[in-house]
Amino acid sequence: MPDGPRYDEDFYAWTQYQAEVLRSMRTRDNRFDREHVAEEIEDLGKSERDAVRSQVRRILEHFLKLAYSRAADPRYGWMGSILDARAVLEDKISTTLRRDIEETLPRLYQRARRAVELSFKEHREIPLPTECPYTVDQILADDWYPEAAEEPK
Repeated sequence: MPDGPRYDEDFYAWTQYQAEVLRSMRTRDNRFDREHVAEEIEDLGKSERDAVRSQVRRILEHFLKLAYSRAADPRYGWMGSILDARAVLEDKISTTLRRDIEETLPRLYQRARRAVELSFKEHREIPLPTECPYTVDQILADDWYPEAAEEPK
């Protein structure tokens, strides 16, 4: 795209492109604080990216709890949290941010796994997988939830 990503199609990509354009502009009017404006626009995009990553981690945590916790409750609470996180993602996800999630999924999973392991410390729960067993499509799907894992024998 000669004018870069469109604001209404991929907000995150637009913010990163606009910050780059602002930084590359030459201006005779030195009153314009180009660098700080570019930084603020870039930070808006990073906030959007961080919000998406946070919701993905939240979904992963609840996926793990649904699959590996022996607790009968609060399963519907975990499912409700997943539903809420998916609604947030639906509003925020773009092609660029989906690609970011695909690239960072292993790291996001490790963070979610550590949080769930800590919450499982009080109980003798089923061990969690070391690698992410979920796909981005499963994370974003409206009606997909993991099945309960079988206990190791």
